[in-house]
Amino acid sequence: MNAVRIAVVFHSGYGHTARQASAAARGAESESTEVQLLDVSAPPTDMWDILDSADAIIFGAPTYMGGASAEFRRFAEESSSAWSTQKWRDKYAAGFTNSAGVNGDKLNTLMSFVLLAAQHGMHWINLGLPPGWLYSTHGSAEDLNRLGGFLGAMAQSPSDAGPEIAPSESDLSTAEHLGRRVATTVAARMPVRTS
Repeated sequence: MNAVRIAVVFHSGYGHTARQASAAARGAESESTEVQLLDVSAPPTDMWDILDSADAIIFGAPTYMGGASAEFRRFAEESSSAWSTQKWRDKYAAGFTNSAGVNGDKLNTLMSFVLLAAQHGMHWINLGLPPGWLYSTHGSAEDLNRLGGFLGAMAQSPSDAGPEIAPSESDLSTAEHLGRRVATTVAARMPVRTS
């Protein structure tokens, strides 16, 4: 059986979202997948080839001023050549974001990822977790999905906390869960490759 190929394409302004990207990659790798981390601010020369050959693309960006960072939006706009030939049609997609605020309008960023994926004809994979704190008054900030997102993984990094301490372990575990979910979902639906 051929390994699932997943690309995690992201921007990180201060290092916090890069930690989320690494966590998503770890989760995907735990399912025997081939994973490539692609930082849009320093992309490898073959980034577009990697994305075109991936079975799934996980999008990630910090939420700045209620939306994805300008660097990620630039990448999204540059993906129009892949869109024009529908190179990503029927691939799978998912996403994650981080902001300084607990809410920070992260949902808007995730929705922009969903729309980007839809424009490319991709299939969106949601987080697949109930909100943290849901089932008990004994819930805590250590719960998976503590920020209660459904479309993708959310994280919070206080603006005075460096990437060595933020986002929290529960937020990173949530991103790891997302990567694992993408890998297992794609593997279950992927036909065997002939080449």
